[in-house]
Amino acid sequence: MIDAAVPPPAETSASGLTAAQVAERVARGDVNDVPARSSRSTRDIIRGNVFTRFNAIIGTLFVLIMVFGAPQDGLFGLVIVANTAIGIIQELRAKKTLDALAVVGEAKPRVRRDGRIAEVSPRDLVLDDVCDIGSGEQVVVDGVVVEADGLELDESLLTGESDPVHKHPGDPVMSGSFVAAGNGAFRATKVGADAYAAKLAEEASRFTLTRSELKTGLDVILKYVTWLMVPVGILLLISQLRTSDDGFPGAVTGMVAGVVTMVPEGLMLLTSVAFAVGVVRLGRKQCLVQELPAIEGLARVDVVCLDKTGTLTEGGMDVGEIRTLAPDLPVKEALGALGTSDPRPNASLQAIIDACPAPDGSGWRVTGVEPFSSARKWSGATFADEGSWLLGAPDVLLPQGDPVLAEVDELGAQGLRVLLLAKASGPLTDQAGEGAAPAALVVLEQRLRPDAGNTLKYFAGQQVATKVISGDNALSVGAVAGKLGLAGADHPVDARTLPEDRGELARVLEDNTVFGRVTPQQKRAMVAALQSKGHTVAMTGDGVNDVLALKDSDIGVAMGSGSAASRAVAQIVLLDNKFATLPSVVGEGRRVIGNIERVANLFLSKTVYSLLLSLLIGVASLPFPFLPRHLTLIGTLTIGTPAFFLALGPNTERARPGFVPRVLRFAIPAGIIAAGCTFLTYWLARLNHSSNLDQDRTAATITLFMVAMWILAIVARPYTWWKIALIAAMGCGYLLALWVPFLSDFFALYPDNLPNWGIAVGTGVAGMFILELGWHVSGWLQRRQPAAAGAAAGA
Repeated sequence: MIDAAVPPPAETSASGLTAAQVAERVARGDVNDVPARSSRSTRDIIRGNVFTRFNAIIGTLFVLIMVFGAPQDGLFGLVIVANTAIGIIQELRAKKTLDALAVVGEAKPRVRRDGRIAEVSPRDLVLDDVCDIGSGEQVVVDGVVVEADGLELDESLLTGESDPVHKHPGDPVMSGSFVAAGNGAFRATKVGADAYAAKLAEEASRFTLTRSELKTGLDVILKYVTWLMVPVGILLLISQLRTSDDGFPGAVTGMVAGVVTMVPEGLMLLTSVAFAVGVVRLGRKQCLVQELPAIEGLARVDVVCLDKTGTLTEGGMDVGEIRTLAPDLPVKEALGALGTSDPRPNASLQAIIDACPAPDGSGWRVTGVEPFSSARKWSGATFADEGSWLLGAPDVLLPQGDPVLAEVDELGAQGLRVLLLAKASGPLTDQAGEGAAPAALVVLEQRLRPDAGNTLKYFAGQQVATKVISGDNALSVGAVAGKLGLAGADHPVDARTLPEDRGELARVLEDNTVFGRVTPQQKRAMVAALQSKGHTVAMTGDGVNDVLALKDSDIGVAMGSGSAASRAVAQIVLLDNKFATLPSVVGEGRRVIGNIERVANLFLSKTVYSLLLSLLIGVASLPFPFLPRHLTLIGTLTIGTPAFFLALGPNTERARPGFVPRVLRFAIPAGIIAAGCTFLTYWLARLNHSSNLDQDRTAATITLFMVAMWILAIVARPYTWWKIALIAAMGCGYLLALWVPFLSDFFALYPDNLPNWGIAVGTGVAGMFILELGWHVSGWLQRRQPAAAGAAAGA
């Protein structure tokens, strides 16, 4: 916790610092110097891509080949260099995009300096700066309150307590909290690393490439691969020492050929590249990804919870009508005076200010203010000679059954927003609304986002459920959603009737689409109820009342023009405030995750067939059937190059749970078939006494390439013109290596023994047929399982 209130130094006051005082504090280092929040440093990026476990393994094997083997067999080392360079370049591009967008999207505190108020970067704050704060703004450094006008802070992001805390001059404030209601100012007492939330903010906002379900699953697979490499490498070295005609150098070459192919070195790299490219693509659409795992989460989203205001509707509003309920009361003067009472009016109050000018006369001088609160649903002010007036939700300020509410419901059903102006009978307390005399209805026309309808249709077409959750009147919210064509908008639910039991609440949420009069705590409970049913929930919002739900949702999406608090807790920020950007965001997540799974099938199939071939050769005590250059050629043409393109191609399929089991169900059978066919070809070729070792190895290479190409052909489905062209280009590349003399010499390929040719092609075709048959059977079984489950449920 922060220290108790500290008295200001003698040379400072609530009016703020002077330029000389700021310069003095900068000179002695009393500045809010916190690490960049969006990305890791260039040094960390280079180190993270170069000094990896697999680069160490590959580097060691490369050195062994350079010492004991032929330089051509060290080609795999150059591939690692190229892949690492690609990873560094892509991540640096992502860093540049993130850093630029973070500057645009970051909250800029307002400080008092030289008698004026100016916006500065959080990093330019200094000790003893006096910062102004208003509703929805975040406290960026620790401090002590010097002014308070109905100031309430929500410290839930730090303490977990959701109830706002009233603050008065002399009270401490913590960085990371935000203003729930009212206005005020505080003096900075702790800046930089000394601030309470600095370490938490740095950790939460750091550019990450590892904390995700996908990366965790891959790490598990790769950990076991690493452990298996050691005993298999030892077995291969012993067997090659027995069989190699070249002694120890030949044995080392055979061992390296077997072990290096087991390393799925490009898989982790391509995962990082796909994430980084996703960040760059979204950045071009003015979408700031504050945490990279959010891209993965987007691919799994099946429920999107939308706040109406600022999401389905634009920020601005217009006063369509003022219906006077008490002709003897000065309605327009009261509305104009309420507008002047709030230095930072929201959209509703701004529309009233535009329609009702401030009244003349000292009788309307403001003597007390109660700011708007999401919990109360009203704001108010007390004037010198005119008493206290309230402006808020009619169904909160009026008792149930009041005839005015029928009029309100009729207007709300047309998609209009209605506020009630009421004259309070007593002082401004939390109970001031009880017994207040209704004075007028203020009818506000909301501006629908022109792109909202098409966006809702997109989610419906992608089987993503949409829930509209708003603090406004349920009928009004339903009318707005109905105008946009949202299914279920014709029966909106008033959240005040919702059950508190999580199971019952989840059932209501499953059956309904539109909810009005939702409190911040209810929004949070709704997110939790949906998650309890196994849903992956994305929450959009822009206001203070959305913060708790944004924080608890799987993916929080904030509008760039929203409150600083909502932007701070969201993983995704739409800087251009365009709701239509959301389909692109979801689509990018699906593209990244779907393509990573696609290429994982390729890399892990290679790991499986390399492991099995090494075991078979070691047990059979045969010379290893490949030189390292053979496997480099096959890996480049059937995995490395096509995987790079497949990882960046379009993909709209929604991510499903069970990534690791699903990949292994494909990779293990495919790898077994590839290893079995290749070993059979090599064994039969060795029985052919008319051929030599180089020709036998060429035959094994042909079979492995054919089977590996068919694995690629299966993984690339469904076909498009560029995928067909990619597969064809890889096939032509191998034919060139096989038949162009200088290339065949370089890769040690000698396809001039007809019996071996027949064995290689025949076994390869058989392997391709088995793969295709297995793919069709597995697809048939997967289709049968849901049908059987449905039949059992029906029975």
